[in-house]
Amino acid sequence: MARIFVAGHRGMVGSAICRQLSATNDEVIIAVRKELNLTNQIQVQSFFEKNKFDQVYLAAAKVGGIYANNTYPAEFIYQNLMIQNNIIHSSHKTGVMKLLFLGSSCIYPKLAMQPMSEAELLNGHLEPTNEPYAVAKIAGIKMCESYNRQYGNDYRSVMPTNLYGPGDNYHPDNSHVIPALIHRFHEAKASNAKAVIAWGTGAALREFLHVDDMATASIHVMNLSVGLYQSQTPLMLSHINVGSGTECSIKELTETIADVVGFRGVITWDKSKPDGAPRKFLDSTKLNSLGWQPKFGLRDGLIDTYNWYLNNLKSVRK
Repeated sequence: MARIFVAGHRGMVGSAICRQLSATNDEVIIAVRKELNLTNQIQVQSFFEKNKFDQVYLAAAKVGGIYANNTYPAEFIYQNLMIQNNIIHSSHKTGVMKLLFLGSSCIYPKLAMQPMSEAELLNGHLEPTNEPYAVAKIAGIKMCESYNRQYGNDYRSVMPTNLYGPGDNYHPDNSHVIPALIHRFHEAKASNAKAVIAWGTGAALREFLHVDDMATASIHVMNLSVGLYQSQTPLMLSHINVGSGTECSIKELTETIADVVGFRGVITWDKSKPDGAPRKFLDSTKLNSLGWQPKFGLRDGLIDTYNWYLNNLKSVRK
């Protein structure tokens, strides 16, 4: 039985990892913010010294959409750097055997070759709107690699594509595309609105992964043998992509969400708004070769997500 700390257990990914781990015999430790401020080095070090963990899932992060990243760049780079630096260093100092760092596909250059393989890291300029967040996540990968190189640790990194599912953020300004559209179509249906406005042309292609699939992928990677993991990951390019392996246009996504929600009005496109990058698609060949595959198709995943939204409307609207 392993003693496991899940940092960020209240977030979408952290809570999904906790749900998956609850089916094991492992002892899962969590800490709420009022008990442990992850940006405080002294508190984190003391917490790790007291608990003596075997494994750590580093899912804690400050996250948000384009608006939030553009508006609060200082908070995004500072808080993410502090959280991951404290947890990774305290893990090393207290002898944590295994750690998994969760990053983001935004680490890749804006004009990366598609689909984006792990080798695209640091091959070009980042997307300006979320560059501070991406720089922090790149630093987390390199910190894990550096502790592995210098001390022989077993600290691994996974880079997910766009995630969605139970526990997502439905804030009107700070949410990502799927929760934003679910909320918008639900409100339109409830108010009998005739039309909903979507941004851009709808032509951009995106890949989406249900958060429960991300959780199973994280646990799968954590539990790979050292030899197998290292055989697929060079010492200084050790992260692994986690994607669904399928992509769709924003137009297709929008129409599918409208159908799942039950909105029967008109969708109009505001083409004065930006589409963003024309395509963002991860190459997940490496992870697939290591024995993991996603279980959720997009439509089934959206149905599951909308059902969660309906069951949690009071908390979502706070």
